[in-house]
Amino acid sequence: MQFGVSFPTYVRAWQDVQRAEDYGFTHAWFDDSHMCYSDVFCTMALAAEHSSHIKLGTFVVVAGNRAAPTVATAMATLNELAPGRVIFGIGTGFSARNVMGMPARPLSVLKDDVAVFRKLTTGGEATYREGERVREIRFLHPEMGFINVRDPIPVYVAANAPKAIKAVGELNAEGWIAVTNDPGFVRDGIKGIKAAGGSGGSLDTVALVGACVMRPGEKVMSPRVVDRMGSWAMLTLHTIWSPEKIPVGPFAPPSLYDLAKRYRDECIMKMSTPMEKRFQEIHSGHLIFVKPEERRFVTEDLIRATSLVGSGAEIIEKLKALEEAGATSIVFRVTGTDGRELISEIGREIIAKY
Repeated sequence: MQFGVSFPTYVRAWQDVQRAEDYGFTHAWFDDSHMCYSDVFCTMALAAEHSSHIKLGTFVVVAGNRAAPTVATAMATLNELAPGRVIFGIGTGFSARNVMGMPARPLSVLKDDVAVFRKLTTGGEATYREGERVREIRFLHPEMGFINVRDPIPVYVAANAPKAIKAVGELNAEGWIAVTNDPGFVRDGIKGIKAAGGSGGSLDTVALVGACVMRPGEKVMSPRVVDRMGSWAMLTLHTIWSPEKIPVGPFAPPSLYDLAKRYRDECIMKMSTPMEKRFQEIHSGHLIFVKPEERRFVTEDLIRATSLVGSGAEIIEKLKALEEAGATSIVFRVTGTDGRELISEIGREIIAKY
């Protein structure tokens, strides 16, 4: 099992990446939510410069938010700084789209971006389209030290919905990223990826989880645990609410729908922001802090449904079940802008004892 840490990208995260290396983490991942956090590529460049062996990945670039050739250039530049240590994570979008009031991008855009990315970062010529214009493009000076297209950059696709999971197999991606603590979801997803033509046994299956190792006598609703897990738990309510309806969200079990409806009726619908701008208020604090008016919706059931909480031994038992189901990498989510406590806690109580 590999262990990673995921950041709401803050430019000083390189300090926490160094700590993660010391505690035995194998991967560090960075959001590309540009209206929320620091720029992902600036932050990853600093992390590359201040680390020696940990792998660095986007978690995730959203298809179509950035032009595929510029993303390929950025990743190939990181590959020059940290040869063979970078991973390209891509998805259709959640927070990076919602914080602009926009929906996720179609899977067709993701597939086109992956095709361009793979061609360029393996030294080939890619077919690039802008509207009706179609051009063949390539890196002009790949051997002059600007970029590195010698060392492979694997493609990982973030997918929780069925069609997106199928696309992981259709693209024969090297990795699948899922937000889940459910072994059954992992097992079923791998089956679907294989059925769609995926690489099966060589697939790196990454499960993103929120986690808190509780101290002796501590309860799930203790202030420290709620402070750690609250914004992560609220993410689920954000995914299953929209101004028009509460859809069946890929991250949320049906047991949470009543809570989501209350959150909509009692919190979102009473916000003062005009509806056309309300997405700004909804996503304020996204994976950083819980707004005071939202705190009463952070329940024990919500935390348990979305996270791994308990003693170190209890969390390890749950991780073993995920591994048995096919997960090859567990990524622990940092909330806020300081990962020191989470990293040292997971390093001591989970990684060292796994």
